[in-house]
Amino acid sequence: MRSVKIERKTSETNVSIELNLDGKGEYNLATGIGFFDHVLTAFAKHGQFDLKVKATGDLEIEAHHTIEDVGIVFGNAFKQALGDKRGIERFGFCELPMDDALCKSVIDLSGRSYLVFKGDFKREKVGEMPTELVRHFFEAFGQAAEANVHVEIIYGSNEHHKIEGLFKAFGRAMKQACTLNPALVKTIPSTKGLL
Repeated sequence: MRSVKIERKTSETNVSIELNLDGKGEYNLATGIGFFDHVLTAFAKHGQFDLKVKATGDLEIEAHHTIEDVGIVFGNAFKQALGDKRGIERFGFCELPMDDALCKSVIDLSGRSYLVFKGDFKREKVGEMPTELVRHFFEAFGQAAEANVHVEIIYGSNEHHKIEGLFKAFGRAMKQACTLNPALVKTIPSTKGLL
């Protein structure tokens, strides 16, 4: 079982994440930010990852620290669960529609962090989640996971659909990248021999 449990406690947040890469899409999420829980649920369900997230943070200030720190712990969880990445597909791609929105996610679990984020929002918040923190979540995740993350909202008019579609595509792309390939079971998917 490629599964981990990670906790991170700071003066601003307390985050605990349990992740099973070979799960069935079961989830239990409590970050204190309803819409953030909603999109993480979409990620877990459509990526078929078992995911438990419990986060408390200084929401009386704003959601920034909680979303950023969940991204950091989330990325660390994937990095630890993948180990030396022996036998994984490494790359993942998904482009999917959600009503009016079309979203794309492309992943390389390369051992190098890089984010390309394309998309804009007309509203400042969806629920209690600031839309500017969508990009910041992916940035925090990519740095901690040491992954190339390219996410794009190709088009759309509904902010809820755009963000949820992005997280669904991210879940599907991550599942593909994390999948074990029986033909590669003893090899590192890199000409360098290390990821």
